[in-house]
Amino acid sequence: MGQIVINGLNVFGHHGVYEQEKANGQNFIINIVAETSFEEAQKSDDLSKTIDYGTVCIFIKKYFEDHAYDLLEKAANELALELIYTFTGIDNLTLEVLKPDAPISAEFDNVGVRINKKWTKVAIALGSNMGDKSAYLDGAMEKLLEYPQIRNLKVSDYIETSPYGYTNQEDFLNGAAIFETILSPLELLELLNKIEDEAGRTREIHWGPRTLDLDILLYGDAVIDSRELTVPHIDMCNRAFVLAPLNLIAPGMVHPVRRRTIRDLYNQLVDSSKNEEK
Repeated sequence: MGQIVINGLNVFGHHGVYEQEKANGQNFIINIVAETSFEEAQKSDDLSKTIDYGTVCIFIKKYFEDHAYDLLEKAANELALELIYTFTGIDNLTLEVLKPDAPISAEFDNVGVRINKKWTKVAIALGSNMGDKSAYLDGAMEKLLEYPQIRNLKVSDYIETSPYGYTNQEDFLNGAAIFETILSPLELLELLNKIEDEAGRTREIHWGPRTLDLDILLYGDAVIDSRELTVPHIDMCNRAFVLAPLNLIAPGMVHPVRRRTIRDLYNQLVDSSKNEEK
């Protein structure tokens, strides 16, 4: 892994809250650090195998000239996203936008904002026990691929399992998927809920029948305990229908609380079930 560094790039744009800023524009300074792999470039000495910082500079200058936002926060976020989407080798991007001529009645060297965007590896669980179960799961994965915030999607085989918790319902078709995303955990949750809703998901009975169920299992090494979201998934280590398919595609992913791999957790659960049957 290496870093592409651009410091002190002077650009012009019409970003600002005040009408004078919108009409006349002003100078901005851009700094970026983009983490990317240098492995292929180091072997080949070929510019096409890396990110050309000259091309990045031209891209930034044109983007700032062609767009206008009131807030630097918005300008920085949109530019960072465009850089991530356009230069696909970037894994982690820190972008700083400075405004040296900001209309402030005080002496200063610079004011501005700094933003970070990075691709994070995520694991989710898939489930359906209504209608064409396989079609619901396949459709959800196809929907995910429509979003540029998702990349490198890998889906497990599906397995048929008995219902968990509320048992008076049809068997489930379950699976798991891993991918990388630049969405925050709550943004990802919102997207998964949207895909569930589009599939006709209702939430009338806890653990009840559903056309589609998409649960975040792991989000990098994040540990989250909020009203909206708990990560790692609170009950994933007790569910064979979660660990079995996840073990097929990501046995080496590590649970950030238990510090055990998915393979270890799955084998532990299998051994525990065998002991209970004796």
